[in-house]
Amino acid sequence: MPILSKFKSTVLLLFLMLSSCKGQQKQDEVSANPSKTEPLPEIKVAANRTEIYLPMLQGKKVGVVANPTSVVFHGNGHTHLVDSLLSHQIDVKQVFAPEHGFRGTADAGEHVKDGVDSQTGLPIVSLYGKNRKPSKAQLEELDVVVFDIQDVGVRFYTYIATLQLVMEACAENGTPIIVLDRPNPNGHYVDGPTMMKEHAGYLGLNPIPLVYGMTMGEYAQMLNGEGWLENGLKADLTVVHLENYTHASEYHLPIRPSPNLPNDVSITLYPSLGLFEGTNVNAGRGTEFQFQRYGASFMDSTQYDFKYVPEPNFGSKSPKEQGKVCYGKDLSQTPRMNEVTMEWIIDAYENTMDKSKFFLTDGFTKHAGTPLLQKQIEQGMTNEEIKATWQDDLEKFKKIREKYLIYN
Repeated sequence: MPILSKFKSTVLLLFLMLSSCKGQQKQDEVSANPSKTEPLPEIKVAANRTEIYLPMLQGKKVGVVANPTSVVFHGNGHTHLVDSLLSHQIDVKQVFAPEHGFRGTADAGEHVKDGVDSQTGLPIVSLYGKNRKPSKAQLEELDVVVFDIQDVGVRFYTYIATLQLVMEACAENGTPIIVLDRPNPNGHYVDGPTMMKEHAGYLGLNPIPLVYGMTMGEYAQMLNGEGWLENGLKADLTVVHLENYTHASEYHLPIRPSPNLPNDVSITLYPSLGLFEGTNVNAGRGTEFQFQRYGASFMDSTQYDFKYVPEPNFGSKSPKEQGKVCYGKDLSQTPRMNEVTMEWIIDAYENTMDKSKFFLTDGFTKHAGTPLLQKQIEQGMTNEEIKATWQDDLEKFKKIREKYLIYN
């Protein structure tokens, strides 16, 4: 081979080797220092979109349905929606308070009293006392009602029932209602047993699954569209949309939505552990790990390494199994859930020594939406077998749900 050809071949070989080394070095650098992906746009709650809804309220007499989650965010802080409206010279006439109250200090199920807000002097009308629906007299002086409450996407969480009854009252009285939308932290899936019509009540007024995968704004549209308001009435509804939200979005709630849902873990477990509310088993009330553990004194202590003692505390004045050693499971490290599971309630039932102590039948049916779930657990069906019985209803609901979705 001529010398020049040999030289060219050698140079080419060296070039290829160097390129390979540089490529490998670059690959190693990428592996060690993965390139940063573009951060997702920050979700903007509807309450922050003042440019949209303030013009609708100017010159109007306004009622507000709100609780501690009804805030406008700014920087690292927030201002309550009512305070924000007043600062913009909106004529707020009264506040309607749902379960747990306007300031959020009442126990679950505890009646909330009418009163006066000490910070604003505004009258507070309870929607979780003798009345759960605004009366005609209470709406007479109002031109519009604003609804802004953080939901967690579980049927027996009572704020969607409050939404329905407020919409119903507004429809009956010809009062427009504006829903300021917020993300649903459990909005990324649909699962669980569907409410049977004959068992409908405040823990579930409509035939929807336990986890329905909709925001308050989307659900409000469904209430109107499906004719679920009394006598088929339709409210004069406006939904102010979220920005940069999809149903796949993970959303950290900066304010606990109620006293016994203190963090993201409790919220992701709530659809599954909330069913313990219809049993005698403690689900963490009376501890700092509400809906992140379960246990009871009557469960077999030999089957569990974990134990705790519930005591009265913020949000739970008289917890189940108060002062007793409860044997059960700690679930406080559970990652984000994508389904409802019966595994834990089945585990608790199987390890209850006296099965007659387990279910509070009426309460369990109201939470489950059907008496079938209790029977299935008592018959020894597995989690997978139980979940298979939900599928037909879930598919029917998903088709209805599609009509009202605002977000992908």
